[in-house]
Amino acid sequence: MSEQVKSKEKITMDPKYILVLTFTLTITCIIVAGLLGFVNQVTEPNITAANKAKTVAAMSAVVADPNSTFSDALEITDEMTAAAATYKTKVTEIYQVIGSDGSDAGYAVKVAASGSQGTIVMMVGVDAEESVTGVSIVSHAETSGIGTKIMNNDPLPGSGVGVLEQFVGMSHADGDLTVGSNVDAITGATVSTKGVTGGVNGALAVTAALG
Repeated sequence: MSEQVKSKEKITMDPKYILVLTFTLTITCIIVAGLLGFVNQVTEPNITAANKAKTVAAMSAVVADPNSTFSDALEITDEMTAAAATYKTKVTEIYQVIGSDGSDAGYAVKVAASGSQGTIVMMVGVDAEESVTGVSIVSHAETSGIGTKIMNNDPLPGSGVGVLEQFVGMSHADGDLTVGSNVDAITGATVSTKGVTGGVNGALAVTAALG
């Protein structure tokens, strides 16, 4: 092995070089972490405000009284989680609805259910008598032109009633909501309809668990 190669090997393995490299990388990581933290502090309030506005809009869309107000998010108990899971649904948020006259007007329940292409997140309004007052889709990944017909509340053939609007007034008084029985689907979008139906069933079960 030539003296030149040996010299290069010594430089590469020089402890001072390793210390300098380690120090440089450490300082770089600290600076990057600091910048990321700063950016997060600047953007987090805007993101939080946007998410809150989106949630309020979804809640306002599912209540009977447009002048209703809402409580802060309620604690999700084990009973609520178990009730939603019965319908393969996950409850993520729940708010008490306060009518314009100050009365208890029910709840707005945010749930996640499985659709044909992914998770469907929806807000479901349930009144004090445990009947659905509205359903609003928050996010989804359903197939354009098929599943999106459900998400966009397209009218049902024959009746002309929006596929989401058909849930208004429904409850568990006569049993679970089931596609093909008391819930109609749009041809080709049965799985998406079943996903929404599961979410509505889950929301009704959650409010029932509240007592």
